[in-house]
Amino acid sequence: MPTSGDHAARRPLVGILLFDDVEVLDFAGPYEVFSGTTGPDGMPYLDVVTIGPGPGAVTARGGLQVRPTFDVDTCPRLDALIIPGGPGADDPSEVQRQQLLPFIRARANSTPMVASVCTGAFIMGRAGLLEGRTATTHTSALARLREEFPAATVVEAKVVDEGAILTAAGVSSGIDLALHLLQRWFGDEARVRAARNLDGPWA
Repeated sequence: MPTSGDHAARRPLVGILLFDDVEVLDFAGPYEVFSGTTGPDGMPYLDVVTIGPGPGAVTARGGLQVRPTFDVDTCPRLDALIIPGGPGADDPSEVQRQQLLPFIRARANSTPMVASVCTGAFIMGRAGLLEGRTATTHTSALARLREEFPAATVVEAKVVDEGAILTAAGVSSGIDLALHLLQRWFGDEARVRAARNLDGPWA
């Protein structure tokens, strides 16, 4: 993975999975951090794309329509895949079972990092990525995550980093996850630059 000195030569590609009834801030928070942060040379630290279950727009929670950059069949190789949560993540719908879970399982074998935000942890668990791992989710869903995935150790935390598998707590914690990844890839300076741009409690 590139470091802060060579980010212009080899920028990581982060993909954010979208689906109907996805929580807007779960994906928009990380997208803002990744797309809005540049290094001292003015170049982006990384590139970010969105991925839908199929061609066409998805309708996020609240009615926002978003047209993903790619679908699960056309998505390029990724350096990180982020799975947000929301009502569309809570129950294993037909789209989740037939399109999203096979995609996640396949990409987990070739993607250095797979991460979830909020109840996206349930999708990760159904893809078989939480077994034997420590994970977190929205505080209101911790007990439910423990019940559905007893082979995982579920804890209350902002971000749990297990190397190739990361999970973040609820909604705005996707911003913490994105800052954590920037720091992991490019060091403290990159995180500080991103946090300052946000002009919020992360600085």
